Amino acid sequence: MTSNRLAASAGLAISSLGLRVMRQRRSQVERQAAVLVLEPNRIEKQYWRDLWRYRELFAILAWRDVAVRYKQTFIGVAWALIRPFLTMIVFTVIFGNLAKLPSEAGAPYPILVFAAMLPWQFFANALSSCSDSLIANSNLLTKVYFPRLIVPAAAVITSFVDFLISGIILVGLMAWYQWWPTWRLLTLPLWIAIAFAASMGAGLWLASLNVKYRDFRYIVPFIVQFGLYISPVGFSSVIVPAKWQLLYSLNPMVGVIEGFRWAILGRGASINLVGFGLSMAIVVLLALTGVRQFRRMEKHFADVI
Repeated sequence: MTSNRLAASAGLAISSLGLRVMRQRRSQVERQAAVLVLEPNRIEKQYWRDLWRYRELFAILAWRDVAVRYKQTFIGVAWALIRPFLTMIVFTVIFGNLAKLPSEAGAPYPILVFAAMLPWQFFANALSSCSDSLIANSNLLTKVYFPRLIVPAAAVITSFVDFLISGIILVGLMAWYQWWPTWRLLTLPLWIAIAFAASMGAGLWLASLNVKYRDFRYIVPFIVQFGLYISPVGFSSVIVPAKWQLLYSLNPMVGVIEGFRWAILGRGASINLVGFGLSMAIVVLLALTGVRQFRRMEKHFADVI
């Protein structure tokens, strides 16, 4: 009788142990099946696909920035015309009339200046907007997932809207001076794309660094102001001595501005190919490293912002 009870107890214990082992194995299989294998290449591809998936958010942010910029202003979008127009007048008087600096390709000095003012204002506005874009959208960054690259890209689009509005002044100047464009104007989309690359590259660097080091909010205005004087906005690149051309071309906006003038002025406007190539190489390097730096720091934005 006792042996039968022991055998029954042993059988029950073995059955219980077997059932426990089966449950453990099943839970292990379920955990293994639930594991998502993340590979670097796959993550990177998914990130760029998400940029397209969240295109509506991109449009919403861009439109919001455009609306907020001129909200409750007395003259609204006319500010996008007044600022570059007044700057063009000042540069024309100082460099063209007082300093008697030469124009380029025989173009009237106001057209020379404004052909450079367009890409420079686009770059300067994009730099300022990009650098502060992540801080301004900190609440959004810490609550939901989306590719963070959308935020500075929307800021660049906002600056591009100002660029298009300011182009009205250039059209008016060319009509006033009867300076008609040539076939080179067809290449203008190429130079706009290069201006986008320069603006995004520098903007991504400053946006990512500004999240961690808030000192950059004070550095950016200095960079914009200093860059205005070392870029060929109020003067032509032809006045720069040959021995300084390579150092001068390290400024990425030199190639962008010269490209705009080449397309808009036509009629003999030339480009220093060596300096232009160096400036374009800096633009490409700035764009590639800007994206890489932004992607490297992106995963820490929510923690430090």
